[in-house]
Amino acid sequence: MSKHPSRHLLVAGCGDLGQRLAARLDDWSTHGLRRNPQGLPSSIQPVQADLGDRDSLRAVRRDWDAVVYTATPGERTAEAYRSIYVDGLCALLERVETRRLVLVSSTAVYGQKDGQWVDESSPTHPEAFNGRILLEAEQLARQAGACVLRFSGIYGPGRDYLIRKVRAGNVVCQRSPPVWTNRIHADDCAAALAHVLAMENPDPVYIASDAQPAPRREVLDWLATRLSAAPPHEPAQSARGQGKRVSAARLFSTGFTLQYPDYRAGYEAMLK
Repeated sequence: MSKHPSRHLLVAGCGDLGQRLAARLDDWSTHGLRRNPQGLPSSIQPVQADLGDRDSLRAVRRDWDAVVYTATPGERTAEAYRSIYVDGLCALLERVETRRLVLVSSTAVYGQKDGQWVDESSPTHPEAFNGRILLEAEQLARQAGACVLRFSGIYGPGRDYLIRKVRAGNVVCQRSPPVWTNRIHADDCAAALAHVLAMENPDPVYIASDAQPAPRREVLDWLATRLSAAPPHEPAQSARGQGKRVSAARLFSTGFTLQYPDYRAGYEAMLK
């Protein structure tokens, strides 16, 4: 006799990460909220609703054991970001009740750009609109008792921008001073979400990133070698900032481990 999961999870904005998460949760009944839920795997129960339409959310069940908010904007504008991360989150929280809320955020909430190391205790003073709006969403979620996961740059199947860029050739990137980059494989993102859901008392905020920040030029050089492509060219002028290096030590201290601990492991799997 099969065992029916007794815990109910709502993934709001159930795209790639939500589906990867659901594939790891045999002991949950996962429901995926989307404007168009067609195409969701059979393991996810579809919930047709629009986070930008409060009326459509009336059809959403009110009580959940957990809600994971993974919605993303359709375009990179301040209006689209606010609509999804602030207005959409508010609308959902007005409708649902949950014992565990997890918000997917980003290390874009940090404004450091001189190569500094940052962690969960570092100041958050983002210059760009996306970081400012994400920080506002974090504050709303934390008022509701949420656990926030700040992902660094996500890559993986379907997120192969750097591979396509290097293959196309004519890549420009300075070697010195280094411009630091941080990334995490999509499978490790899903694993981090599952890990936080399983924790009894998670902290309010975790950074989720691989264990080795790397200079962008180093990553591009490595990809160019693996792809037998032209190496990057030096720019006419140096970049204005060196980026930041993020530390996920707090998450690692809870027992979380990475499948892809650095960019070499992750990209190598994509190139096979």
